[in-house]
Amino acid sequence: MRSKPLETGQKTMGLTNKTKHNLTNQDLSIQISLNGLSFCILNNVSNTITYLKHFEYEKRFSPFQILEKLEQIFDSEEVLKMDFMNIKAIFVNDLSTLVPASLFDENNLADYLKFNSKILKSDYIAYDHLSVNDSYNVYVPYVNITNFLFEKFGDFSYTHFSTILLEHVLKKEKNTMEPKVYVHVGRSHFEIIAMDHQGLILYNSYDYHSKEDFIYYILFALEQLDLNPEKVQLYVIGKIKKDDYLYQMVFKYVRYVDFPDPPINHRFGEGVTASNHSNFVLTNSF
Repeated sequence: MRSKPLETGQKTMGLTNKTKHNLTNQDLSIQISLNGLSFCILNNVSNTITYLKHFEYEKRFSPFQILEKLEQIFDSEEVLKMDFMNIKAIFVNDLSTLVPASLFDENNLADYLKFNSKILKSDYIAYDHLSVNDSYNVYVPYVNITNFLFEKFGDFSYTHFSTILLEHVLKKEKNTMEPKVYVHVGRSHFEIIAMDHQGLILYNSYDYHSKEDFIYYILFALEQLDLNPEKVQLYVIGKIKKDDYLYQMVFKYVRYVDFPDPPINHRFGEGVTASNHSNFVLTNSF
């Protein structure tokens, strides 16, 4: 039940006999990982984010357990019971890989993933098209969750979080002449995106358990790319603040560290406490 990928890389699911969403002005994005769920609602008339909430868990659940959590949240959060015009699921996992369009073949999806991800024969494999650099992001969505959302909402779209991350960073830096590095920080993993005037030169994801792990992988990546920590511009986004230990650790070893200028896509409504860089993927998913 997957259509051909849209230009933005996002898939849609739906059947003609499902009732279409009521014509509201509310869009919902759901970010799904095995240790947390995040929900974001956009009023697409006023271009205002009216609801943003994270549910984080200390342990890593199975896809079946995280579905139970998702069902419980939909039952308990009154704001999530309203009608939505558009619903999008964003999967956060390390079961993904980038493939240049010149090498991509839809019949070989499992082959692309098996070299750097542990996948099962029963896994459903999807892909997003990244128009910004004409590549494909091949990944494993959680089928039990897509089935649940389909039964609940009918039509909806889904994508991998790295598709949104890469599209927006590469578009923002498409005219850069000097090498630049972005570090997107999660609770227990982070992503490094490096680019220069020729485009993307590195995208990779790393698990970390301490600030020492964090800086080690960053410095190792810079060394492998022959980028001087005293000269390269490094931007941080995601779960990181200027006064926390991760930022201070990076600033100790990399001279030029900063948060990127936020995209002026949406504004935050009253009562929504957030920043563009801390919710980069979720707020750029609409």
